[in-house]
Amino acid sequence: MIALALAVGLPVVLLQLYKIYIGPVSFDAQIGFGLLISILAGFILSRVYRSSAQNEP
Repeated sequence: MIALALAVGLPVVLLQLYKIYIGPVSFDAQIGFGLLISILAGFILSRVYRSSAQNEP
């Protein structure tokens, strides 16, 4: 459950940190970055929990 919350919140947190430390970002870049991080997080979650999901009856 913690991993899922991390995968959902990670794009928002990373974008906010980028805005704070580096500067403003265009809306297109925000959407693209959010989609990229979400897809990568979903792929990582599916790879990490694949073995435990296969053991379910």
